[in-house]
Amino acid sequence: MKEGFSKLTKSEKIEWVINNFFNSADFDKKILKKYWSNDAEIQKIHDEFAENTITNFFLPLGIAPNFIIDNKNFTIPMAIEESSVVAAACKSAKFWSKRGGFKTEILNILKSGQVHFKYNGDKKKLFKFFKKIKQKVITDCSEIVKNMHERGGGILNIDIIDKTSEIKNYYQLSSEFNTVDSMGANFINSCLEQFAKTLQTEFLESDLFNENEELDIVMSILSNYVPNCIVKAEVSCSLNDLKNADITDPKKFAQKFVDAIEIAKKDIGRAVTHNKGIMNGIDSVVIATGNDFRAVEASAHAYASKDGQYSSLTHAKIEKDNFTYWIEIPLAVGSIGGITNLHPMVIWSLKLLKNPNGKELMKIIAVAGLAQNFAAIRSLITSGIQLGHMKMHLINILNSLSANSSEKKVLVEYFKKNKVSFRSAEKALKKLRKDELNF
Repeated sequence: MKEGFSKLTKSEKIEWVINNFFNSADFDKKILKKYWSNDAEIQKIHDEFAENTITNFFLPLGIAPNFIIDNKNFTIPMAIEESSVVAAACKSAKFWSKRGGFKTEILNILKSGQVHFKYNGDKKKLFKFFKKIKQKVITDCSEIVKNMHERGGGILNIDIIDKTSEIKNYYQLSSEFNTVDSMGANFINSCLEQFAKTLQTEFLESDLFNENEELDIVMSILSNYVPNCIVKAEVSCSLNDLKNADITDPKKFAQKFVDAIEIAKKDIGRAVTHNKGIMNGIDSVVIATGNDFRAVEASAHAYASKDGQYSSLTHAKIEKDNFTYWIEIPLAVGSIGGITNLHPMVIWSLKLLKNPNGKELMKIIAVAGLAQNFAAIRSLITSGIQLGHMKMHLINILNSLSANSSEKKVLVEYFKKNKVSFRSAEKALKKLRKDELNF
């Protein structure tokens, strides 16, 4: 056990980690320092993002141009380490830019949170009591909501929910919020904690309850499940317009595409991988714009299960001679607040997106997910996923085999006509070094 670790300086933390867990002290310390920023101000910002920071952990930031979203041209930033994701997004963007682009719609923007509490008395008295104090519960948050009101948001509703059929004596104060352009976690949690204080205080001062009746606050916290904060993104074109170099039979392609989506709706084994592909696109933009990808992931997967079975987040249909493909997904994200005005690359990424407001950012992120899914399904039902994926992964394989720059150049050319795998790359590299590689 190491007591008081958080109180050590950054250098002292590094010394402790190196001395206790690494044999090659100088080498492993150099690795950490290589990832420090040479700009002391930027490094200080990063050090203060999280507890016990000893270095930075880099992700590539790629960009995907040619996204036509509601008749506007966007280049989307994507922070991700998976080699094929940005390439797939670019391919989808280019494909749909010639077919009307992506259309989007905000279906709702409500977020929620709950005060979870136990009460062991007469529920009729509790509901009567809440009706009496409801306005005070809201009024007591006036200072907290002041700035949010000025931006057009605030507390939309608060109600008491009887959950005693699920857990004995369990109730909620459930509230809805509009946090406008911010994700709003701190705002919502501050409101909920004030709700709890008012509820507890008013209960203790009320003459409605006898001394045997108790109200106990369990916790006050926002919900990352946001089924009423939904964005829709869609693409549509005639079947004939689907035709291109790798889609020679557009009608057959469209039917296979619809079949693939239907399989992901019914089979959980496929649905999880299907939705993971969607989140490749969504998470990479969420990270690049300084938002909470863990919250977005959790909400998306919960939403995929809302009908009692985990299912596809995307949908497709053929009506007459028209192909339509869309996504409806919950996205609690913000373009202000959090680290959006602190992290230099987040600021840069938001500028690249023309400084979107909260709703605009929801639309862009949903489109990235839809584009990613389209690219994956298209590959799966035509050439197969491995052809494109492994070619994008080739450089990573060659780096792991310690290929030098000239070797990589030759082998990239070689594998344009040959199947990529770790074994085939290893074999080709050995032949190249023996001057035995033939094109």
